[in-house]
Amino acid sequence: MGIIALTGCAATAPGSIAVAPDTDPVENAFEHVHGLGADPLTGHTYAATHQGVWLIPTSVLPDTYLAGAPRADTIQPVQIAGRAQDTMGFTVAAPGQLLASGHPDPAEQTDLDLPNLGLISSTDGASSWTALSREGLTDFHDLDAVPLDDGSLRVYGYDAAAGEISVSDDSGLTWSSRAVLELRDLSADPSQADHLYATTASGLMMSIDAGRSFSPLAGAPALLLVDTVSADAGGGLVGLDPSGGIWRQDAETWTQTGTTGRTPEAFTAVGGSSLWILVADATGIAASDDYGVTWTAVVSLSS
Repeated sequence: MGIIALTGCAATAPGSIAVAPDTDPVENAFEHVHGLGADPLTGHTYAATHQGVWLIPTSVLPDTYLAGAPRADTIQPVQIAGRAQDTMGFTVAAPGQLLASGHPDPAEQTDLDLPNLGLISSTDGASSWTALSREGLTDFHDLDAVPLDDGSLRVYGYDAAAGEISVSDDSGLTWSSRAVLELRDLSADPSQADHLYATTASGLMMSIDAGRSFSPLAGAPALLLVDTVSADAGGGLVGLDPSGGIWRQDAETWTQTGTTGRTPEAFTAVGGSSLWILVADATGIAASDDYGVTWTAVVSLSS
């Protein structure tokens, strides 16, 4: 399987992703996209995959995407620094800072007894990484971070082996164990650091005590993935169901606004003056600025 990067593409009808002509396939491994993120400082958009973190081309998107941020001039996905670590958990923790977890690049792993990355951090756009904590011990399958009043970050991580949520209030250096919960995705509210959402087989769950306990969120659809919308983009929640349906929360009401038509692998809500949604699935990566009514492809997988 290869990838075709799109150098020009118009918005398409709901549930469809257009493929631009005259593009060159790039052989890589986008079969497993674990996370997506956009950095408002650098203007870079990332895909965390089974074979490293990739820079995603977004030149086909209008200026409302990450408005005011610089735009990378790449026209095809780039494996950053040639690193192929299995990046399971990934988040743009703060402008200019990435956090990740997973398993080492096989070419860099020197101790087979330490198969987990723990929590690693990058401040140079994933070109290099620094181990912060739990090296060799923990494989966080999901990560999110929100600012605290003292200037540090609260980092939420899902420890897949233990099946529990871990929380750090010192930007990922030390950790406390919280609720045991089988989840697929989690998202923290940047305006209320104690509020955490998790998608589970029993439905969307909410914690208001920093992950110590959870209760069902009344009226919520059965979501596979969820993200919190920043206050400057309207607030609330947005999520995808297992069929690719896009759901938006407005006050206490949920509305399906669009669809991808396929099971999603990863997604993120990109805030700013205009909200964008990025979704990765079996066909590639696409973006929408109208909650899934129309889509613009940025990466398309060739068959």
